[in-house]
Amino acid sequence: MAPVQEKKILGAAGAPDTIENTIEDEEGQNLWSSILSEVSTRSLSKLPSGKNILVFGEDGSGKTTIMAKLQGAEHNKNGRGLEFLYLSVHDEDRDDQTRCNVWILDGDLYHKGLLKFAASAESLTDTLVVFVADMSRPWTIMESLQKWASVLREHIDKLKIQPEEMRRLEQELVKHFQEYVEPEGAFQGSPQRRGPVSGTDDEEVVLPLGENVLTNNLGIPVLVVCTKCDAVSVLEKEHDYREEHFDFIQSHIRRFCLQYGAALIYTSVKEEKNLDLLYKYIVHKMYDFQFTTSALVVEKDAVFIPSGWDNEKKIAILHENFTTVKPEDAFEDFIVKPPVRKLVHDKEVAAEDEQVFLMKQQSLLAKQPATPTRANESPARAPTGSPRPSSRSGPANVASVSPMTAVKKPDPNMKGAAANEGVLANFFNSLLSKKTGSPGSPSAGGVQSSAKKAGQKPVLTDVQAELDRMTRKPDSISANDTSPTENED
Repeated sequence: MAPVQEKKILGAAGAPDTIENTIEDEEGQNLWSSILSEVSTRSLSKLPSGKNILVFGEDGSGKTTIMAKLQGAEHNKNGRGLEFLYLSVHDEDRDDQTRCNVWILDGDLYHKGLLKFAASAESLTDTLVVFVADMSRPWTIMESLQKWASVLREHIDKLKIQPEEMRRLEQELVKHFQEYVEPEGAFQGSPQRRGPVSGTDDEEVVLPLGENVLTNNLGIPVLVVCTKCDAVSVLEKEHDYREEHFDFIQSHIRRFCLQYGAALIYTSVKEEKNLDLLYKYIVHKMYDFQFTTSALVVEKDAVFIPSGWDNEKKIAILHENFTTVKPEDAFEDFIVKPPVRKLVHDKEVAAEDEQVFLMKQQSLLAKQPATPTRANESPARAPTGSPRPSSRSGPANVASVSPMTAVKKPDPNMKGAAANEGVLANFFNSLLSKKTGSPGSPSAGGVQSSAKKAGQKPVLTDVQAELDRMTRKPDSISANDTSPTENED
């Protein structure tokens, strides 16, 4: 029994020490509990990873450029099919950061099968969809949006998500749309994620959706981004766009956004317009960061419509300015693609090289026969001068300057020269007769008086005889062209 008594005594004696130890143990447990609770709180407040942004758009719409701009890098498109980059997300209040994956699908529908690598059934709940429309080509906007929305719907249907899970995603999207609050009445605090929305009471008091709202519920948030809005001025100058055109475009885009519960934002990388606003809205939708910007509808090239703000009544304000178009008119009937300007000539004519052209002309000139020196000269035109020396005798000079020498010795190649000799002879005879019979010349008077008395025309007879002589003997005329010195020999 002694050991038992000793234990009792020791226990009694050590009672005060036991109480102190118990207090210390409790304090240590409280310390560890506080540490563990702080660690768990920090782990819950840390930014989640694995978020995805899925980008659709036509080739040349600027989807890669704008996402690279949000990333802070230069535009560098690598390959085709499905591009990948990421956005760095930083929480300044909690000094935490993460990466958001960005998947950009090529504009060719041939690559739509690659969506299975970007959006799976498991990652669909952490995905944001961005439809990119090109404002520099407004006639393609609605067709592009409808096309990519149908591609996304087809892909979601292929994922074979359980009906209960799909219904839950659709209900969450409806609640986010209905619970939209103007930024002035929103909670002003540090960026933090909202708690999970649940409870039957909240579901019972939710207001019904408006007309044409979320009629195409994809179960994931959607954002429509209109790029190249700096082209508004170009459309006004070159295509005669007016305020009515831009209001009509905005009206149709906002109706599309209502059907999918999407937000709308106009951007311009060239003018760096609304880029910061786009980044803030993306991280707000993905990570529930605080967002304090309300809707912007005043400037036609800087529109911003957050998801949940718009409705049919607000869109109807744009219709008040319509004068030549109705709100229900088809988009492609009013926003018409401009005709392509074709050249007048179907085949393009290229200018020939100058040296080649000159070579061809030289060869053509070489093939042509030599042109006679007096071919184009009129037979009735006397030569300007004689190349023979001025020291020749009188008869030789008369024969050389006579215009009949050019007529009586025509070029053999010339046709019709012989037929004109008689006409030319009569012409020169008339000239000689007028010259010899001109008044004021004493010899002329004597010739006329003697001719009248004898009843003859001696002058005309002599001239005719001379012409006949030159016609019969053309070689004799050329013999008379020899120089006087040759005759002396």
